[in-house]
Amino acid sequence: MQIQLFHYKFPGKILWVLITAPILFIIPLHLNSQPNSPYRYNFSLSLPGTENSRATLQQEIAFYQTKVRQSPDSGLNLTALAQAYLKMSKATGESNWYLLAEQAANRSLSHLPFHNQGAILVLARVAQARHDFAAAIRLSEQVLQSQPTNDHALAILVTSNLATGNLTAARTAADALVNKIPTQGNLTLQALVLVAQGQDQAAIATFKNALATEEPGELGTSAWTRVVFGQFYDKRGQRDLAASLYNEALRIIPRYPLALLHLAELATRQGNYQQAESLYAQVLPNSQTSSTIFDHAVLRGRAKVLQLQGKTAAAQTLLTQAESLLRQENAGHTNGSFGHRRELARLLLEKNRPEDTAEALSLMQAEIKIRRDAQTLDTLAWALFRSGRFPEAQQQIQAALQLGTRDAAIFYRAGIIAKALGNQQQALNYEKLAQSVDPTFNAKARLISGLGLENLGI
Repeated sequence: MQIQLFHYKFPGKILWVLITAPILFIIPLHLNSQPNSPYRYNFSLSLPGTENSRATLQQEIAFYQTKVRQSPDSGLNLTALAQAYLKMSKATGESNWYLLAEQAANRSLSHLPFHNQGAILVLARVAQARHDFAAAIRLSEQVLQSQPTNDHALAILVTSNLATGNLTAARTAADALVNKIPTQGNLTLQALVLVAQGQDQAAIATFKNALATEEPGELGTSAWTRVVFGQFYDKRGQRDLAASLYNEALRIIPRYPLALLHLAELATRQGNYQQAESLYAQVLPNSQTSSTIFDHAVLRGRAKVLQLQGKTAAAQTLLTQAESLLRQENAGHTNGSFGHRRELARLLLEKNRPEDTAEALSLMQAEIKIRRDAQTLDTLAWALFRSGRFPEAQQQIQAALQLGTRDAAIFYRAGIIAKALGNQQQALNYEKLAQSVDPTFNAKARLISGLGLENLGI
Protein backbone atom coordinates (compact mmCIF):
# COMPACT_ATOMS: atom_id res chain seq x y z
CA MET A 1 0.00 0.00 0.00
CA GLN A 2 1.74 3.17 -1.18
CA ILE A 3 0.79 6.39 0.60
CA GLN A 4 1.12 9.56 -1.42
CA LEU A 5 0.23 12.99 -0.17
CA PHE A 6 -3.31 13.71 -1.40
CA HIS A 7 -3.29 10.70 -3.66
CA TYR A 8 -5.70 9.14 -1.15
CA LYS A 9 -4.07 5.78 -0.81
CA PHE A 10 -4.17 5.84 2.97
CA PRO A 11 -7.73 5.44 4.24
CA GLY A 12 -9.24 7.07 7.26
CA LYS A 13 -6.56 9.71 7.85
CA ILE A 14 -6.22 13.38 7.11
CA LEU A 15 -3.44 14.13 4.63
CA TRP A 16 -2.40 17.73 4.22
CA VAL A 17 -1.45 20.16 1.48
CA LEU A 18 1.86 21.93 1.21
CA ILE A 19 1.25 25.64 1.67
CA THR A 20 3.44 27.76 -0.57
CA ALA A 21 2.61 31.10 1.03
CA PRO A 22 5.20 32.55 3.45
CA ILE A 23 4.90 31.17 6.98
CA LEU A 24 6.05 32.28 10.37
CA PHE A 25 9.21 30.56 11.51
CA ILE A 26 8.52 27.92 14.15
CA ILE A 27 10.57 28.43 17.28
CA PRO A 28 11.27 24.94 18.62
CA LEU A 29 10.35 23.88 22.12
CA HIS A 30 13.60 22.73 23.74
CA LEU A 31 14.54 20.48 20.83
CA ASN A 32 14.39 20.79 17.10
CA SER A 33 14.93 17.90 14.75
CA GLN A 34 18.67 17.65 14.19
CA PRO A 35 20.32 15.70 11.36
CA ASN A 36 21.16 12.87 13.77
CA SER A 37 17.68 12.77 15.35
CA PRO A 38 16.10 9.29 15.26
CA TYR A 39 12.87 10.98 14.13
CA ARG A 40 14.30 12.95 11.22
CA TYR A 41 12.80 12.49 7.75
CA ASN A 42 15.83 11.56 5.68
CA PHE A 43 14.40 11.90 2.18
CA SER A 44 13.97 14.84 -0.17
CA LEU A 45 11.11 17.23 0.59
CA SER A 46 10.93 18.55 -2.98
CA LEU A 47 9.88 15.57 -5.08
CA PRO A 48 7.90 16.38 -8.24
CA GLY A 49 4.19 16.79 -7.66
CA THR A 50 4.36 17.93 -4.03
CA GLU A 51 4.76 21.68 -4.50
CA ASN A 52 1.07 22.64 -4.66
CA SER A 53 -1.09 19.61 -3.99
CA ARG A 54 -4.30 21.55 -3.47
CA ALA A 55 -4.02 22.99 -6.96
CA THR A 56 -3.43 19.47 -8.24
CA LEU A 57 -6.56 18.29 -6.46
CA GLN A 58 -8.59 21.12 -7.93
CA GLN A 59 -7.39 20.11 -11.38
CA GLU A 60 -8.32 16.49 -10.67
CA ILE A 61 -11.81 17.50 -9.57
CA ALA A 62 -12.28 19.68 -12.66
CA PHE A 63 -11.12 16.81 -14.90
CA TYR A 64 -13.64 14.33 -13.49
CA GLN A 65 -16.42 16.91 -13.41
CA THR A 66 -15.88 17.31 -17.15
CA LYS A 67 -15.89 13.55 -17.63
CA VAL A 68 -19.16 13.25 -15.70
CA ARG A 69 -20.78 16.01 -17.74
CA GLN A 70 -19.76 14.15 -20.90
CA SER A 71 -20.99 10.77 -19.58
CA PRO A 72 -23.51 11.40 -16.76
CA ASP A 73 -24.29 7.70 -16.36
CA SER A 74 -20.70 6.51 -15.98
CA GLY A 75 -20.42 4.89 -12.57
CA LEU A 76 -16.63 4.72 -12.79
CA ASN A 77 -16.26 8.44 -13.50
CA LEU A 78 -18.64 9.28 -10.66
CA THR A 79 -16.62 7.11 -8.28
CA ALA A 80 -13.41 8.84 -9.34
CA LEU A 81 -15.06 12.23 -8.78
CA ALA A 82 -16.31 11.12 -5.35
CA GLN A 83 -12.79 10.04 -4.41
CA ALA A 84 -11.39 13.39 -5.54
CA TYR A 85 -13.96 15.24 -3.43
CA LEU A 86 -13.04 13.07 -0.47
CA LYS A 87 -9.35 13.84 -0.89
CA MET A 88 -10.17 17.55 -0.91
CA SER A 89 -12.23 17.21 2.28
CA LYS A 90 -9.25 15.65 4.02
CA ALA A 91 -6.88 18.24 2.59
CA THR A 92 -8.93 21.22 3.77
CA GLY A 93 -10.93 19.95 6.74
CA GLU A 94 -14.06 21.43 5.16
CA SER A 95 -17.14 19.22 5.53
CA ASN A 96 -18.88 20.44 2.36
CA TRP A 97 -16.51 18.27 0.32
CA TYR A 98 -17.74 15.22 2.23
CA LEU A 99 -21.28 16.02 1.14
CA LEU A 100 -20.23 16.31 -2.49
CA ALA A 101 -18.32 13.02 -2.19
CA GLU A 102 -21.38 11.31 -0.73
CA GLN A 103 -23.65 12.60 -3.49
CA ALA A 104 -21.27 11.48 -6.23
CA ALA A 105 -20.79 8.05 -4.63
CA ASN A 106 -24.53 7.48 -4.33
CA ARG A 107 -25.02 8.50 -7.98
CA SER A 108 -22.24 6.12 -8.95
CA LEU A 109 -23.88 3.20 -7.14
CA SER A 110 -27.22 3.96 -8.75
CA HIS A 111 -25.59 3.49 -12.18
CA LEU A 112 -23.10 0.79 -11.17
CA PRO A 113 -24.54 -1.15 -8.21
CA PHE A 114 -22.20 -4.15 -8.49
CA HIS A 115 -18.41 -4.42 -8.20
CA ASN A 116 -18.18 -0.78 -7.20
CA GLN A 117 -16.12 -1.05 -4.02
CA GLY A 118 -14.60 2.39 -4.54
CA ALA A 119 -17.96 4.13 -4.15
CA ILE A 120 -18.85 1.99 -1.12
CA LEU A 121 -15.58 2.95 0.57
CA VAL A 122 -16.27 6.64 -0.06
CA LEU A 123 -19.60 6.23 1.72
CA ALA A 124 -17.84 4.39 4.56
CA ARG A 125 -15.45 7.28 5.05
CA VAL A 126 -18.23 9.83 4.95
CA ALA A 127 -20.09 7.77 7.57
CA GLN A 128 -16.98 7.74 9.72
CA ALA A 129 -16.64 11.52 9.40
CA ARG A 130 -20.24 11.77 10.64
CA HIS A 131 -19.35 9.52 13.60
CA ASP A 132 -21.73 6.92 12.20
CA PHE A 133 -19.22 4.20 13.01
CA ALA A 134 -21.72 1.37 12.74
CA ALA A 135 -22.40 2.28 9.11
CA ALA A 136 -18.69 2.71 8.40
CA ILE A 137 -18.01 -0.78 9.77
CA ARG A 138 -20.93 -2.32 7.90
CA LEU A 139 -19.87 -0.80 4.58
CA SER A 140 -16.23 -1.80 5.07
CA GLU A 141 -17.24 -5.37 5.87
CA GLN A 142 -19.35 -5.37 2.72
CA VAL A 143 -16.21 -4.59 0.70
CA LEU A 144 -14.20 -7.22 2.57
CA GLN A 145 -16.68 -9.92 1.58
CA SER A 146 -15.42 -9.69 -2.00
CA GLN A 147 -11.94 -8.30 -1.24
CA PRO A 148 -10.85 -9.84 2.10
CA THR A 149 -7.55 -7.93 2.26
CA ASN A 150 -8.69 -4.52 0.99
CA ASP A 151 -6.36 -2.01 2.69
CA HIS A 152 -8.87 0.81 2.77
CA ALA A 153 -11.65 -1.27 4.32
CA LEU A 154 -9.34 -2.75 6.96
CA ALA A 155 -8.05 0.70 7.94
CA ILE A 156 -11.60 1.97 8.39
CA LEU A 157 -12.30 -1.02 10.61
CA VAL A 158 -9.31 -0.10 12.76
CA THR A 159 -10.30 3.51 13.34
CA SER A 160 -14.05 2.90 13.62
CA ASN A 161 -13.59 0.09 16.14
CA LEU A 162 -11.17 2.26 18.11
CA ALA A 163 -13.91 4.90 18.31
CA THR A 164 -16.54 2.42 19.48
CA GLY A 165 -14.24 0.91 22.10
CA ASN A 166 -14.05 -2.47 20.40
CA LEU A 167 -10.30 -2.78 20.79
CA THR A 168 -10.24 -6.50 20.01
CA ALA A 169 -11.76 -5.91 16.57
CA ALA A 170 -9.50 -2.92 16.00
CA ARG A 171 -6.44 -5.01 16.87
CA THR A 172 -7.56 -7.82 14.55
CA ALA A 173 -7.93 -5.42 11.62
CA ALA A 174 -4.63 -3.65 12.39
CA ASP A 175 -2.77 -6.95 12.61
CA ALA A 176 -4.28 -8.04 9.30
CA LEU A 177 -2.98 -4.86 7.68
CA VAL A 178 0.52 -5.29 9.07
CA ASN A 179 0.62 -9.00 8.24
CA LYS A 180 -0.32 -8.19 4.66
CA ILE A 181 2.36 -5.53 4.29
CA PRO A 182 4.09 -3.65 7.16
CA THR A 183 3.98 -0.15 5.69
CA GLN A 184 4.42 2.98 7.76
CA GLY A 185 0.71 3.74 7.70
CA ASN A 186 -0.31 0.22 8.71
CA LEU A 187 2.23 0.09 11.53
CA THR A 188 1.09 3.48 12.82
CA LEU A 189 -2.49 2.23 13.01
CA GLN A 190 -1.29 -0.83 14.88
CA ALA A 191 0.62 1.41 17.30
CA LEU A 192 -2.52 3.46 17.98
CA VAL A 193 -4.41 0.30 18.90
CA LEU A 194 -1.60 -0.68 21.27
CA VAL A 195 -1.77 2.78 22.88
CA ALA A 196 -5.53 2.37 23.41
CA GLN A 197 -4.88 -1.02 25.01
CA GLY A 198 -2.31 0.47 27.40
CA GLN A 199 0.61 -1.47 25.91
CA ASP A 200 3.04 1.45 25.99
CA GLN A 201 6.33 -0.35 25.33
CA ALA A 202 4.90 -2.31 22.43
CA ALA A 203 3.40 0.91 21.05
CA ILE A 204 6.78 2.71 21.19
CA ALA A 205 8.47 -0.16 19.38
CA THR A 206 5.75 -0.18 16.71
CA PHE A 207 5.91 3.60 16.20
CA LYS A 208 9.67 3.29 15.71
CA ASN A 209 9.16 0.45 13.25
CA ALA A 210 6.70 2.65 11.38
CA LEU A 211 9.31 5.41 11.04
CA ALA A 212 11.92 2.88 9.97
CA THR A 213 9.73 1.75 7.06
CA GLU A 214 8.88 5.19 5.62
CA GLU A 215 9.59 5.79 1.95
CA PRO A 216 10.37 8.93 -0.07
CA GLY A 217 7.39 10.97 -1.21
CA GLU A 218 4.98 9.74 1.46
CA LEU A 219 4.98 13.13 3.15
CA GLY A 220 1.45 13.00 4.54
CA THR A 221 1.92 9.71 6.34
CA SER A 222 5.42 10.65 7.52
CA ALA A 223 4.13 13.84 9.14
CA TRP A 224 1.05 12.15 10.62
CA THR A 225 3.05 9.32 12.19
CA ARG A 226 5.28 11.84 13.95
CA VAL A 227 2.32 13.83 15.28
CA VAL A 228 0.56 10.84 16.83
CA PHE A 229 3.87 9.51 18.18
CA GLY A 230 4.55 12.97 19.61
CA GLN A 231 1.11 13.01 21.20
CA PHE A 232 1.92 9.70 22.88
CA TYR A 233 5.06 11.19 24.47
CA ASP A 234 3.24 14.45 25.23
CA LYS A 235 0.65 12.59 27.31
CA ARG A 236 3.44 10.97 29.28
CA GLY A 237 5.23 14.17 30.20
CA GLN A 238 8.13 13.68 27.76
CA ARG A 239 7.88 17.17 26.28
CA ASP A 240 11.25 17.29 24.53
CA LEU A 241 10.53 14.15 22.55
CA ALA A 242 7.05 15.40 21.71
CA ALA A 243 8.37 18.78 20.55
CA SER A 244 11.03 17.11 18.42
CA LEU A 245 8.42 15.01 16.64
CA TYR A 246 5.98 17.90 16.16
CA ASN A 247 8.69 20.14 14.75
CA GLU A 248 9.88 17.46 12.36
CA ALA A 249 6.31 17.01 11.13
CA LEU A 250 6.25 20.75 10.41
CA ARG A 251 9.54 20.53 8.56
CA ILE A 252 8.02 17.82 6.38
CA ILE A 253 4.74 19.71 5.81
CA PRO A 254 4.85 23.39 6.76
CA ARG A 255 1.67 24.56 8.51
CA TYR A 256 0.49 21.00 9.08
CA PRO A 257 -2.60 21.70 11.24
CA LEU A 258 -2.33 18.75 13.63
CA ALA A 259 1.32 19.51 14.38
CA LEU A 260 0.60 23.21 14.92
CA LEU A 261 -2.30 22.49 17.27
CA HIS A 262 -0.38 20.05 19.44
CA LEU A 263 2.74 22.21 19.47
CA ALA A 264 0.63 25.21 20.50
CA GLU A 265 -0.90 23.23 23.38
CA LEU A 266 2.57 22.16 24.44
CA ALA A 267 3.79 25.76 24.34
CA THR A 268 0.83 26.78 26.48
CA ARG A 269 1.64 24.14 29.09
CA GLN A 270 5.21 25.42 29.21
CA GLY A 271 4.10 29.04 29.63
CA ASN A 272 5.29 30.13 26.17
CA TYR A 273 2.11 32.08 25.50
CA GLN A 274 3.40 34.28 22.68
CA GLN A 275 4.66 31.24 20.83
CA ALA A 276 1.37 29.40 21.38
CA GLU A 277 -0.56 32.36 19.98
CA SER A 278 1.62 32.54 16.86
CA LEU A 279 1.24 28.80 16.31
CA TYR A 280 -2.53 28.98 16.55
CA ALA A 281 -2.49 31.86 14.08
CA GLN A 282 -0.89 29.60 11.48
CA VAL A 283 -3.52 26.87 11.62
CA LEU A 284 -6.18 28.76 9.69
CA PRO A 285 -4.92 30.55 6.55
CA ASN A 286 -6.12 34.07 5.82
CA SER A 287 -7.60 32.81 2.56
CA GLN A 288 -9.97 30.45 4.37
CA THR A 289 -13.57 30.98 3.32
CA SER A 290 -15.27 27.96 4.93
CA SER A 291 -15.29 26.56 8.44
CA THR A 292 -13.03 23.60 9.11
CA ILE A 293 -12.74 20.88 11.72
CA PHE A 294 -9.91 22.86 13.34
CA ASP A 295 -11.73 26.13 14.03
CA HIS A 296 -13.17 25.24 17.42
CA ALA A 297 -9.85 23.82 18.65
CA VAL A 298 -8.04 27.02 17.68
CA LEU A 299 -10.62 29.21 19.42
CA ARG A 300 -10.53 27.14 22.60
CA GLY A 301 -6.76 26.94 22.58
CA ARG A 302 -6.41 30.70 22.22
CA ALA A 303 -8.98 31.16 24.98
CA LYS A 304 -6.87 28.99 27.32
CA VAL A 305 -3.83 31.15 26.57
CA LEU A 306 -5.77 34.28 27.47
CA GLN A 307 -7.20 32.71 30.63
CA LEU A 308 -3.72 31.81 31.84
CA GLN A 309 -2.65 35.41 31.24
CA GLY A 310 -5.56 36.71 33.31
CA LYS A 311 -7.40 38.14 30.28
CA THR A 312 -10.75 36.71 31.28
CA ALA A 313 -13.03 38.88 29.17
CA ALA A 314 -11.11 38.27 25.95
CA ALA A 315 -10.99 34.55 26.71
CA GLN A 316 -14.74 34.45 27.24
CA THR A 317 -15.31 36.12 23.87
CA LEU A 318 -13.37 33.35 22.12
CA LEU A 319 -15.14 30.62 24.10
CA THR A 320 -18.47 32.11 23.11
CA GLN A 321 -17.37 32.01 19.47
CA ALA A 322 -16.26 28.40 19.87
CA GLU A 323 -19.57 27.45 21.47
CA SER A 324 -21.52 29.16 18.69
CA LEU A 325 -19.48 27.35 16.06
CA LEU A 326 -19.90 23.97 17.75
CA ARG A 327 -23.65 24.53 18.05
CA GLN A 328 -23.87 25.31 14.35
CA GLU A 329 -21.90 22.16 13.53
CA ASN A 330 -24.04 20.03 15.83
CA ALA A 331 -27.36 21.35 14.53
CA GLY A 332 -29.17 18.39 13.09
CA HIS A 333 -26.41 15.97 14.14
CA THR A 334 -28.80 13.06 14.23
CA ASN A 335 -29.73 13.88 10.64
CA GLY A 336 -26.17 13.43 9.47
CA SER A 337 -24.20 16.58 10.15
CA PHE A 338 -20.48 16.60 10.87
CA GLY A 339 -20.71 18.09 14.34
CA HIS A 340 -18.45 17.66 17.35
CA ARG A 341 -20.95 16.74 20.04
CA ARG A 342 -18.35 15.60 22.59
CA GLU A 343 -16.34 18.79 22.18
CA LEU A 344 -19.45 20.92 22.76
CA ALA A 345 -20.21 18.91 25.90
CA ARG A 346 -16.70 19.50 27.22
CA LEU A 347 -16.93 23.21 26.61
CA LEU A 348 -20.28 23.33 28.44
CA LEU A 349 -18.85 21.35 31.37
CA GLU A 350 -16.00 23.84 31.68
CA LYS A 351 -18.56 26.62 32.11
CA ASN A 352 -19.87 24.70 35.15
CA ARG A 353 -23.38 26.16 35.23
CA PRO A 354 -26.34 23.89 36.09
CA GLU A 355 -28.13 24.51 32.80
CA ASP A 356 -24.94 23.88 30.80
CA THR A 357 -24.18 20.73 32.77
CA ALA A 358 -27.65 19.37 32.05
CA GLU A 359 -27.19 19.99 28.33
CA ALA A 360 -23.73 18.44 28.38
CA LEU A 361 -25.12 15.30 30.02
CA SER A 362 -27.85 15.06 27.40
CA LEU A 363 -25.26 15.40 24.63
CA MET A 364 -23.06 12.70 26.10
CA GLN A 365 -25.94 10.31 26.72
CA ALA A 366 -26.59 10.55 22.97
CA GLU A 367 -22.90 10.35 22.01
CA ILE A 368 -22.24 7.22 24.06
CA LYS A 369 -24.69 5.33 21.86
CA ILE A 370 -22.35 5.70 18.87
CA ARG A 371 -18.90 6.12 20.42
CA ARG A 372 -17.44 4.32 23.45
CA ASP A 373 -13.73 5.05 23.45
CA ALA A 374 -11.97 6.01 26.68
CA GLN A 375 -12.28 9.77 26.07
CA THR A 376 -16.03 9.57 25.44
CA LEU A 377 -16.63 7.45 28.54
CA ASP A 378 -14.51 9.88 30.55
CA THR A 379 -16.52 12.87 29.33
CA LEU A 380 -19.80 11.13 30.18
CA ALA A 381 -18.42 10.36 33.65
CA TRP A 382 -17.51 14.04 34.02
CA ALA A 383 -21.05 15.11 33.07
CA LEU A 384 -22.58 12.61 35.50
CA PHE A 385 -20.25 13.73 38.27
CA ARG A 386 -21.14 17.38 37.73
CA SER A 387 -24.80 16.36 37.86
CA GLY A 388 -24.25 14.80 41.31
CA ARG A 389 -24.79 11.27 40.02
CA PHE A 390 -21.63 9.85 41.55
CA PRO A 391 -22.34 6.07 41.35
CA GLU A 392 -23.19 6.37 37.64
CA ALA A 393 -20.10 8.48 37.09
CA GLN A 394 -17.99 5.78 38.72
CA GLN A 395 -19.57 3.14 36.48
CA GLN A 396 -18.63 5.06 33.35
CA ILE A 397 -15.09 5.91 34.46
CA GLN A 398 -14.55 2.27 35.33
CA ALA A 399 -15.66 1.34 31.82
CA ALA A 400 -13.05 3.76 30.48
CA LEU A 401 -10.35 2.28 32.69
CA GLN A 402 -11.25 -1.27 31.70
CA LEU A 403 -10.27 -0.51 28.11
CA GLY A 404 -6.70 -0.28 29.35
CA THR A 405 -5.91 3.18 28.00
CA ARG A 406 -3.27 4.90 30.13
CA ASP A 407 -4.33 8.54 30.36
CA ALA A 408 -3.47 10.81 33.29
CA ALA A 409 -6.67 12.83 32.87
CA ILE A 410 -8.83 9.69 33.12
CA PHE A 411 -6.97 8.44 36.20
CA TYR A 412 -7.30 11.89 37.76
CA ARG A 413 -11.05 11.97 37.09
CA ALA A 414 -11.39 8.48 38.58
CA GLY A 415 -9.69 9.79 41.72
CA ILE A 416 -12.08 12.74 42.03
CA ILE A 417 -15.09 10.43 41.67
CA ALA A 418 -13.69 7.95 44.20
CA LYS A 419 -13.12 10.77 46.69
CA ALA A 420 -16.70 12.01 46.23
CA LEU A 421 -17.90 8.50 47.08
CA GLY A 422 -15.75 8.45 50.21
CA ASN A 423 -13.14 6.02 48.88
CA GLN A 424 -10.07 7.96 50.02
CA GLN A 425 -7.49 5.21 49.49
CA GLN A 426 -8.81 4.44 46.03
CA ALA A 427 -8.69 8.14 45.19
CA LEU A 428 -5.06 8.31 46.31
CA ASN A 429 -4.21 5.27 44.20
CA TYR A 430 -5.71 6.87 41.10
CA GLU A 431 -3.85 10.11 41.74
CA LYS A 432 -0.60 8.14 41.93
CA LEU A 433 -1.45 6.40 38.67
CA ALA A 434 -2.07 9.77 37.00
CA GLN A 435 1.34 10.99 38.16
CA SER A 436 3.03 7.77 37.04
CA VAL A 437 1.67 8.23 33.51
CA ASP A 438 2.45 11.95 33.32
CA PRO A 439 4.52 13.43 36.17
CA THR A 440 3.84 16.90 34.75
CA PHE A 441 0.05 16.59 35.00
CA ASN A 442 -0.45 19.65 37.21
CA ALA A 443 -3.22 22.24 37.57
CA LYS A 444 -2.22 24.01 34.33
CA ALA A 445 -2.20 20.73 32.43
CA ARG A 446 -5.68 19.94 33.75
CA LEU A 447 -6.91 23.37 32.67
CA ILE A 448 -5.80 23.03 29.07
CA SER A 449 -6.60 19.33 28.63
CA GLY A 450 -9.70 18.29 26.75
CA LEU A 451 -9.41 20.67 23.80
CA GLY A 452 -10.80 18.02 21.49
CA LEU A 453 -7.57 17.29 19.63
CA GLU A 454 -7.57 13.51 20.09
CA ASN A 455 -9.56 12.52 17.02
CA LEU A 456 -8.98 15.32 14.54
CA GLY A 457 -6.62 13.06 12.67
CA ILE A 458 -9.01 10.14 12.31
